[in-house]
Amino acid sequence: MSQYQRLFLMVGAEMRHTPALERAAALAHATGATLHICAIVEELDTLGLISGDEHRNQTRLENNLQWLADEATLLHENGIRVSTEALLTRDVLGAALAQVQEVEADLLIKDVQHEPAYKRLLFTPLDWQLLRECNCPVHLVSAVHCPLPRVVVAAVDPTHPEHPHNDLNETVIQAASDLARQCNAELHLLHVCDSAHTHMSDFGAGTVTVPGFDSNVRKSIHKVFERLAERHGVPVERQHFLSAPITRSIAEFVAHSRTDVLVMGNHPRKLLERLTGSTTEHVLDHTLCNVLAVKAAG
Repeated sequence: MSQYQRLFLMVGAEMRHTPALERAAALAHATGATLHICAIVEELDTLGLISGDEHRNQTRLENNLQWLADEATLLHENGIRVSTEALLTRDVLGAALAQVQEVEADLLIKDVQHEPAYKRLLFTPLDWQLLRECNCPVHLVSAVHCPLPRVVVAAVDPTHPEHPHNDLNETVIQAASDLARQCNAELHLLHVCDSAHTHMSDFGAGTVTVPGFDSNVRKSIHKVFERLAERHGVPVERQHFLSAPITRSIAEFVAHSRTDVLVMGNHPRKLLERLTGSTTEHVLDHTLCNVLAVKAAG
């Protein structure tokens, strides 16, 4: 049985065919999952400065309903079970989370919304908020080389094998493995070993400095990584152990490899990490990266 029974595609009010829509349709077709598409239209409110807000909002909502109906017809013709809905709201995040609960979604799919750096300093991007608040896995899509992924990469952190959140590695690999199997894709394993720090920001531990981080430490971590890959049947040619600053290395790896989906761990953060963003969140800044973020079981 597929790990995905109910897919939830979140779209904006732009009414256009996007990479996330293409990916959602392909996954629904491959897995047999039902696809619920919800257009969440942010309500216009000019505080009375411009007349006709209510009429414009209603027109936008009706236009989205018609567009969704047209898209649903095309998807039905391709054998996909689909339902649609359009919501007018001032609370986009709250509406999205409520929809996830209502349809009991196994996966939320959404296009990456790239925000300028100055705006991220003032407001937490919606994508970051979804990563932090959504109970189900979140697949944020920037671009698709092909509708179904052909190369799925699980990003793991074997630096602390006894860490209480180490089960997140297993969750990440399992999610990546299931996705690869359902899409007939290759499963790869990736770890970036920073020469100055071990990075546990996505495992709820913050960034831990390791004094005297030398080649012996890297060799030790590499052995743990190899054992992890062996346990999950990942061949040597699909193991990627890099030594460099983590976010930049992941972005460069994705840019120069055939990676279609990067599966990463996601864990509730402390206040400082909420302000600065996690590794998973910053990887989204790079336009070539499609991220599937999962949380540890329980």
